[in-house]
Amino acid sequence: MRIEVNPNISNFIKSLRDVGYTFEIAVADVLDNSISANASEIKIYTVPSPEILFCMLDNGTGMSETELIEAMRLATQNPEDKRDKKDLGRFGLGLKTASFSQCKKLTVISKKDSQISIKQWDLDYISQENKWWLLTPDFDDFNSNPLMEEFNHNEHGTLVIWENIDRYKQSSFTDKIDKLKKHLSLVFHKFLEGSASFNKLKISINNNPLKPFNPFNTLHDSTFEKSPTIINIYDSQINITPYILPDHKRLSQQEWDEYSTEDGYIKSQGFYLYRAHRLLIHGTWWGLHKATDAHKLVRIKIDISNDQDQYWGIDIKKSTANPMPEIKNDLKIIIAEVTKESLKPIKRKSRQLTDKTVTRFWKIIPMDDEFHFGINKEHPLYSKLTDTMSTSQLYMLNIYLKGIEAYLPLESIQAQLQQNPHQVKQKEALSDSDIQELVIKLQSAGMTEEYINSLLKTEIFKNNKELLTNE
Repeated sequence: MRIEVNPNISNFIKSLRDVGYTFEIAVADVLDNSISANASEIKIYTVPSPEILFCMLDNGTGMSETELIEAMRLATQNPEDKRDKKDLGRFGLGLKTASFSQCKKLTVISKKDSQISIKQWDLDYISQENKWWLLTPDFDDFNSNPLMEEFNHNEHGTLVIWENIDRYKQSSFTDKIDKLKKHLSLVFHKFLEGSASFNKLKISINNNPLKPFNPFNTLHDSTFEKSPTIINIYDSQINITPYILPDHKRLSQQEWDEYSTEDGYIKSQGFYLYRAHRLLIHGTWWGLHKATDAHKLVRIKIDISNDQDQYWGIDIKKSTANPMPEIKNDLKIIIAEVTKESLKPIKRKSRQLTDKTVTRFWKIIPMDDEFHFGINKEHPLYSKLTDTMSTSQLYMLNIYLKGIEAYLPLESIQAQLQQNPHQVKQKEALSDSDIQELVIKLQSAGMTEEYINSLLKTEIFKNNKELLTNE
């Protein structure tokens, strides 16, 4: 005996709307369809008032009425079917689930071969009727849409309209638009840049063209790009290219902040997974490595084709992925190589403290298998200061210096260098006038040639030799 038990559509719709899309991820999912339709230009119009509105127009191939009905069907594609290399979809759910997550009424108007077709899902109506009734609204009802005039002008293309957007407050929706701009500039930066394999794509939001944001800062001379690695998995290839971004000394404050992204360098390090040139996942190590400040400039690009989803566990929203174990072993090797490479500049900085050609204020003091940073008591200024001190004065001075060593605010220094490196102006604590005054006092006290030579090796006078030798 068989019993057909249909779902309660009203409850099913509520579950369908709570898949977990954010506004910008939902828009990106809808935009994928425009790219798959070979659009060269996509225009988005979205405003918070008089009521929240979102619409997207592309100049892609468009759809006939039959094709539009099929496109509005849930799960219109078999995820296991082979698809065109440019197709960014998989489940045939993106347009619907992304739209339903944001609005209660989805209208799609498309033009192909001079024929206009229009279809609509109205979730309130579906819940009321308890049937998946696909509506055909009156085309003239949308004449006031801000993108309709251009739709009419285009020879072909598709217009997607969201109404009854009920997930956001009007007062905060402007922030959503700003976040959308940044998200699309990043996710589709390869399309915005253009390449030999596909035409350059134009995307605008409220008539403002988007500029591509390449997270690897590839145009900067100081960006280090390692040679690509190819991993063969069954009948597919995975292309992996590691990058080490420039440190803050080689970037302006504006560039440093820009490439930090909203998440900061610590959270932005790791893998960037591209599927058919579209960025899916960014800023993750997938548990293969621990995010640290030392590796904050490491970003590794992974390029895969659109037939490898089963190897990566890509979800409907295209915002979650996790490589299969066979791939993880290769990724661990690449992580070890690039993170070791990224430490070289840091190691050079560490060697500065042990450089015998320069007498520094600080040095590394070993303690068995550990160490601490200590004041260099072989510094000529320390020697000059302590020559005339009594035993009790020398004791108090050394206790004071030990306190400075012991309570050096390492955590605070690290945090500030990570968050505000351009604002840290430590060397300015010792001004030019301070150095000039020091020279006068030293000269008045009398300096032997040997002492002058020892001062010339110090950090203060290494690059200011004329202050001591010209007087």
